[in-house]
Amino acid sequence: MTDTGGLGAILLAGGRASRVDGAVKPLFDVGGSTLIAAAVTAVTDAGAEPISVVGPVLDPTLGVQWVREDPPFGGPAAAIVAALASWEQTVDPDWTILLACDLPAAGPALRRLVADLPLLPADTEGMCLADASSRPQWLIGVYRTRALRAAASALPDAGRDAPVRALLNDLAIAVIAAPDDLTRDVDTWQDLEEARARAAHAEESS
Repeated sequence: MTDTGGLGAILLAGGRASRVDGAVKPLFDVGGSTLIAAAVTAVTDAGAEPISVVGPVLDPTLGVQWVREDPPFGGPAAAIVAALASWEQTVDPDWTILLACDLPAAGPALRRLVADLPLLPADTEGMCLADASSRPQWLIGVYRTRALRAAASALPDAGRDAPVRALLNDLAIAVIAAPDDLTRDVDTWQDLEEARARAAHAEESS
């Protein structure tokens, strides 16, 4: 089984959000918290250190390191490469959480991942949740930092304009089936309305 070691976290918050007319998705309020605050709380509760958010400074009250890929909007792979480059390699955590900041269920999703992490075979380089169609959700995942660094160093042009799968495709990653509620993100205005309705229903039921 895997020794969990230390955890670090890279949160992605710098996309263009074209499907919501360029609105700042991480600042959407769902259930009384912004999506970015929920993501930061999730990784903080998991004991992550360091915590880097790749994107513009959206909330200076959050206790995180803000990083920006150069040029901005270079894509998720470039964002991850930039965050790794900002870390002190001599004190790298064993594992790195990758988490998108448009996930209403960031807390429960990450708790599911961290609970399963010690069960991974020692030769596995990471794990991520899968959505209802069994598609890997790379940005709801935990990966060996050394494997991420090796993959990042192999990307041309520091990952600019590359999809996140270009960074992770060659790693030995366990894909874990999860309830749809854990992997739903907010891509559209309808997604936001539905997420707020689920949050309101959960509050009423508690």
